[in-house]
Amino acid sequence: MKKSRYYPFERNRYFYGKLLTVRDFESEQKYVGDKRRLLNRLLVGSGVVSGMHVVAVDDKSITVEMGVAIDYAGREIVIPSPTTLKLSMIEGFTNNEYKKNVYLYAAYDEKGKEPVHAIANSAVRSEDVSEYNRVLESYRLFIKEEAPDPASFEHVRLSEVIAPIYQDGQVRIYQRMPKYAGQEAVVDVTLVVEKTLQTPRISLEYQVEADGLTPVGLTDGLVSFSEPGDGQETEYTYTYSVKAANWTNGRKASLRIDSQSFVLNIGDLRVPIDSNPTHEVEIISESAVERIMRDYFDRTLDQAVDGVAEQSICLAKISLLQMGPTYMIEGVERVPFGEYVYNPSLLQRVGAFGTNEQLSKFFTSSEAFTVPFGEEPRLDVDYNPERSEFSFKLGVPQPQHLQDEMATGTVTVELEPNAKSGLYFFSRGQKNYVTGEIESGLGEGQLYVMVGLEDKDVNITSDLLQASDQVYYGSSDVFKGSEFESQLPNVTFGTVVYPSKGTFRIGMKLGQATEASAIKLRWWAFKKLPGTETAVVVESAATTAAKVIQAGMKEAAASTDK
Repeated sequence: MKKSRYYPFERNRYFYGKLLTVRDFESEQKYVGDKRRLLNRLLVGSGVVSGMHVVAVDDKSITVEMGVAIDYAGREIVIPSPTTLKLSMIEGFTNNEYKKNVYLYAAYDEKGKEPVHAIANSAVRSEDVSEYNRVLESYRLFIKEEAPDPASFEHVRLSEVIAPIYQDGQVRIYQRMPKYAGQEAVVDVTLVVEKTLQTPRISLEYQVEADGLTPVGLTDGLVSFSEPGDGQETEYTYTYSVKAANWTNGRKASLRIDSQSFVLNIGDLRVPIDSNPTHEVEIISESAVERIMRDYFDRTLDQAVDGVAEQSICLAKISLLQMGPTYMIEGVERVPFGEYVYNPSLLQRVGAFGTNEQLSKFFTSSEAFTVPFGEEPRLDVDYNPERSEFSFKLGVPQPQHLQDEMATGTVTVELEPNAKSGLYFFSRGQKNYVTGEIESGLGEGQLYVMVGLEDKDVNITSDLLQASDQVYYGSSDVFKGSEFESQLPNVTFGTVVYPSKGTFRIGMKLGQATEASAIKLRWWAFKKLPGTETAVVVESAATTAAKVIQAGMKEAAASTDK
């Protein structure tokens, strides 16, 4: 039953008086077994069904756990109990170069069991003859020291094109990309670098030349890969994208690696290549999935059954380190080429779960906060993998209001010789007074300051104006002789501004003698907004305020003259 051609099917026909021979009983078994294996091959697929975990138990030995697989001829491979083997004792392992990766395979095997004396054969043969009474369907473990060609797997041949670039005993480099590309579709090209653990650091660089494909995100079509300095992997991938042209359906595009530009460094060794590896991709108008399925069903029965019948199942990739004259197992990668058989019920469950998961895979939260006027809007995004949550925080600049750039306050002027410190005046001569520095509260920048006299009780400490309070700006002489005449002395004001500190001083000169022991001043500070336009706004606002005050004073004076 080692052949993969199970058809045509022929079964026994029983009738009364039929003489049954060995051929008849074997035919009966073959009919049932061949049908099951053909359906396994075509309907179920090939690969590990359950178990068969490969575990390193020490530096030189592995254990293969019990499990079930189906080979590429549809035969069941069953490992009924865990088996532990020293790696060097497994078939196919060579004791020459230990700095390598080896691949552990499982294959279907049959063994005779229960030898018994064969009575019929003794009539024709003089010696004692024994035959096995049972056939044990078993398995065989063996090692290959060379990785399989990716194109040897049927599912890869149907969906991808592989372009080998370089290979030796310790390094293999190739590119893979989809076999079909939709018109103007963007597809990924994957560079694969496989190496042993003790191979020196690898870096490579090359240019791609495309016909019907446009590299996306590459500068001048240059592909560059460098193994990380702390790299401890045996396989690396680098992915870039190309965009297909809007060509007619069925036309072939190509992606070629220029050997002249190819630079491969393995440690300090520079390795050239002689060929120009090339991909051929068919531009199609239908979806790639539809085309792959059509190719799958267009296969002949011989192609479906016999194509990979002799291929075995790779259970593990085992990375070795050379330690002097011997080796040590560094790592074990299970089923490195994805050879699994998936249960249809499981696929249905996983598919339904996957759909629901996709619909509610991510959660979001958002909040807004303010940033100072003049700053750029800000967007901060955080991701919490434990909750699958994206958090969006939007910083919105504060709107610029005029009142945000205005400040007011009062200062009491003590006219006695024993003037107080701080924000109070201190004497400079008999009639001139200058304050200490006054904080505007508007921060650094240019200020426009206006000062007026408050006609109110200086003993009231509140800055809030009452209905009966009056504030005189400019010269109070214009109100002389009117009902609005102030009892306060005529004064002249000046200001000194310190833009770097956002402070100012007020100077006051008495124009006449006064019996008042103190005078209360009301000040207003205006700050220019950042930028030319906004500065004009503030300046205009301050100027307008001054004009309004002055206009009011003139109206009051005019009414007094009348």
